[in-house]
Amino acid sequence: MSEHIYDLIIVGAGPAGLTAGLYAGRATLDTLILEGNSVGGQVTTTSVVYNYPGVVEVDGTELMNKMQKQVADFGVKIKHAEVTKYDHLNDDVKTVIDANGQQYQARSIIISGGANPKKVGFPGEEKFRGRGVAYCSTCDGELFTGLQIFVVGGGYAAAEEADYLSRYGKHVTVLVRGDQFTCPPLIASRALDNPKVSVEYNTEVESVEGDDYLTAATLINNKTGKKTVYHLDDGDQIFGIFVYVGTQPATQSLKGIIRLNEHGYIITDDHRQTNIPGVFAAGDIIEKELRQIVTATADGAEAATAAEKYVTEQKQRLRIPIHFNAKEPAKTVGQTSSLEHQEEVTPHVGNWLTADIVQQLQPIFARLTRNVSLQILTNETPLSAQLVDFVTEFATLDGHLNVEIKAAQHAKLLPQLRLLDDTGKDTGLHYVGIPTGHELNSLVLGVYNVAGPGQTISPEMTNRIKKLPAANIEIGVSLTCHFCPDVVAACQQMAALNPNITATMIDLQHFPELRKAKNIMSVPATMINDGPVIFGSQTMEQLVKAVEEA
Repeated sequence: MSEHIYDLIIVGAGPAGLTAGLYAGRATLDTLILEGNSVGGQVTTTSVVYNYPGVVEVDGTELMNKMQKQVADFGVKIKHAEVTKYDHLNDDVKTVIDANGQQYQARSIIISGGANPKKVGFPGEEKFRGRGVAYCSTCDGELFTGLQIFVVGGGYAAAEEADYLSRYGKHVTVLVRGDQFTCPPLIASRALDNPKVSVEYNTEVESVEGDDYLTAATLINNKTGKKTVYHLDDGDQIFGIFVYVGTQPATQSLKGIIRLNEHGYIITDDHRQTNIPGVFAAGDIIEKELRQIVTATADGAEAATAAEKYVTEQKQRLRIPIHFNAKEPAKTVGQTSSLEHQEEVTPHVGNWLTADIVQQLQPIFARLTRNVSLQILTNETPLSAQLVDFVTEFATLDGHLNVEIKAAQHAKLLPQLRLLDDTGKDTGLHYVGIPTGHELNSLVLGVYNVAGPGQTISPEMTNRIKKLPAANIEIGVSLTCHFCPDVVAACQQMAALNPNITATMIDLQHFPELRKAKNIMSVPATMINDGPVIFGSQTMEQLVKAVEEA
């Protein structure tokens, strides 16, 4: 157990958690944010945000990156850790425990773990997840370029994501269970006014079928009972079904501890305090009428303000000195701003790294203590030339980075970047394609783990990783996927600790034959020793266990 006692621990780094961190940081509370997945929460699955006050429209990830920077500027640390258990919540000092068994103590807690996408439950939905059934347009949309896409749902997300997916699919059909959209007309118009989008009301998916991929869907009109079977268009091998039917709160670990309503949402008072003093909740995880970014940020502000009052009163009661010290901006290895992802290999104009990104990377590279060689395996293709151009620019950011170019025409996946340690030995950290977009984060963390102090990991997990058998891990990604970098980073951290493991990021957009061979239509797609594909976000614990069982 850590001896340090924080004033406040915030569980979850979505809009509510980040806003709570911002307000807590401004109030000079000693604050830690714990996030098990990607910083930004569900907003990062949203292609474009149109209804945030003062902003006409903004990419969801871009908005969350700005919030994260604000939080860091007030000295609040964000740590990647999945909270699985709570203890001593009725005591003055409360405890949260992560998936690795590490314990954190605080005088107050804000639970803002958000909610996860619901599944419809039709036969075949789980079987074909990652092989036609998807839940994130920004992660998987580009994989359905030129194909038929169905969107299941009738609310905000369904209308907005149908509009977004129309830029990829040859046609998008929205299946609405009711006789109209449940979102405001202006939002619904994004789908209704799009010539590439059509809407079928009173229609549900009864079942889906296929072999390796999704090839057929049976639709039913819930008023007339008439059934329609959709089969693949000539020449297509697959079609897509994107599900947007609401969310369910991430409160499984809170049952019997925190008061929940019949749907599993946390019940709070007007100050966002739960039934336990000093334990607050905010965002999509709480009971309320409207779940939007703006309401989540309001919840976070209220919860942090109430937590500050609670902590101050506790310290006064216990005669603990209250110190208000200005904090230096936190130096975190976190998300960086996204670079635009090009679907086709076209000439790149200008710098790969913006001034803002370079500024974010400087404090990370300042901690490097060893040299690392960026070895590029080339094959004389336009993509290969772009990788050389990108890596050459990346290497100018710090004197510990050196570039080595090597022709490798007969390698399996090219072009490829490999990290070599200061003795010239391959570390097992590989990147196929150009690690830009969200995957820039993976490259930065890879360099940090090889040539710097590396990410913090528990001694128990470190020992497990060092004992793992030899494994070749490949992670298929999309550069627009916000879940992918965490999986890549976890696998590559395993490779950095165990010389018998290699972890290779593969930008699937450039390798359609691999997608076809492995039947991949969703990312992240993790393959261990060329075994079955593991779809979706995976924790370090899950990945280590998968290697142990491979």
